[in-house]
Amino acid sequence: MTRVVFMGTPEFAVPSLDALLDAGYEVAGVFTQPDRPVGRGHKTAPSPVKVRALERGCEVFQFERVRRPEGVAQLRALAPDVMVTAAFGQILTQELLDIPKRGVVNVHASLLPRHRGSAPINWCILQGEEYAGVTTMLTDAGIDTGDMLMSASTPIGELETAGELTERLSHIGAKLLIESLDGYLTGRIAPVPQDHERATYEPMLKREMAEIDWTRPAAEVARQVRGLNPWPCAHTETAAGRLKVYLARPVEREAAAPGTVVASGPKEGLIVACGSGCVELMEIQAPNAKRMTAKAYLMGRTIEVGTRLGTTE
Repeated sequence: MTRVVFMGTPEFAVPSLDALLDAGYEVAGVFTQPDRPVGRGHKTAPSPVKVRALERGCEVFQFERVRRPEGVAQLRALAPDVMVTAAFGQILTQELLDIPKRGVVNVHASLLPRHRGSAPINWCILQGEEYAGVTTMLTDAGIDTGDMLMSASTPIGELETAGELTERLSHIGAKLLIESLDGYLTGRIAPVPQDHERATYEPMLKREMAEIDWTRPAAEVARQVRGLNPWPCAHTETAAGRLKVYLARPVEREAAAPGTVVASGPKEGLIVACGSGCVELMEIQAPNAKRMTAKAYLMGRTIEVGTRLGTTE
């Protein structure tokens, strides 16, 4: 039986761990990020991978930096035949990569060599890609530069958010992982080098990216909203405070100054002018209110036509 060590942290990685266990691989240990403060109360909570690993009886290891001597020693003690990573969140040194006999197989949520980096799903939406996907690859010392095993693509839905796409890709990736691992370990699948000239590398997401610039075209604003949902969540300032926007789509309406509310009501919804075109803000969270559809919000409250979003005046 092939002895595997799994490294992963968020929800995206959970289906891959399940798939390994369901396929009969011996998971000798699971490495995940240390418990972190979450939510408004900042209570310390385990990662989704830790929760699932304990549910399924796996031994869990948490190191602030797995590349430090104690992490390296623990991995060596587990003596894996192969290591599998999926959104682990730490860079692996060559010393770590050399420990598994058959190397490290990574589940990366993009169609490599495009969208290398830590937020490929978000950037697929932000950049207006028609397709997203998952690539399995052999990890090397670079950032998502290793030889590829398999890939699978899927169309991005017209209103699909980064969170929704992540959920779908997590299951596509889990299935692809088992196909790739079985093929690689039996020699049926040979690793293929990436075309590095076609590579793109995307930066990490930052909170500063979330403020909506209404001078941008409507299509870009709508993609910003979808691509940054659930985090850091697009928003705009109003006289009443910050308005969070979770879902938006381009619509055809009369032109107005960027940021101007051109329609507002429970029937027509909330429509705002952009640099070119308009967007309908479909799901929002207004100050001192719950997250809800804009139409539901406007059944009991008013946002006047002519209001300028993006200002606190």
